[in-house]
This record gives sequence, C-alpha cells and structure tokens, in this order.
Amino acid sequence: MYAVIRTGGKQYKVASGDVVKLEKIAGEEGKEVVFNEVLALDETIGTPLVAGASVKATVLKQARDAKVIVFKKKRRQNYRRKNGHRQNITIVKITDIIGK
Repeated sequence: MYAVIRTGGKQYKVASGDVVKLEKIAGEEGKEVVFNEVLALDETIGTPLVAGASVKATVLKQARDAKVIVFKKKRRQNYRRKNGHRQNITIVKITDIIGK
C-alpha cells in the first residue's frame, strides 16, 4: 500500500516503512506526526484530497541538508559573489497509512 502526501509545498510517494527527507516540520525526535493531506491512496485519486485518509510517521531526526553553493558572476565587470545555503530538513519514518 502506498500514498501520495503533500507537505512543504512538495509531493512525496510513501509506503509503510519508508524513510523520507522532508522540508522542516514541527516535532521533536521520537514524536509522531500525522499527515492529513493525502492526494492519492493506492488506486484512489483524491479530488483534491482523499477523504478520511492520513499517514502517520515518526520523526527520526531534525537536521540540515547538504550545502548548496550560490555563485553569481558578471563577466568583465569584476563582480563575483559566493554564498552557501543549508536547508533545514526533517527525516521521518512512515509507520502507518490509514485509508477510509
């Protein structure tokens, strides 16, 4: 059984037991979170959400993603700017998918 959930402006296809790296969500390590925005559940497509469906997950870790280098340059103008960015992420393990 799989589900498509929406969180952090992105969609994720998850199954029970999957470990997923998401945009930062509130919750301490070891706590359970529930995703109510289920877009699809197996062959059932929501309009826009599947009624009565939810996905339970356990927060494994609050972390930061790998650094992304942002480099801006204008040729022949001696203009160079280098920045780095590390996005806050939450790593969760999907424990249960609840259908209607």
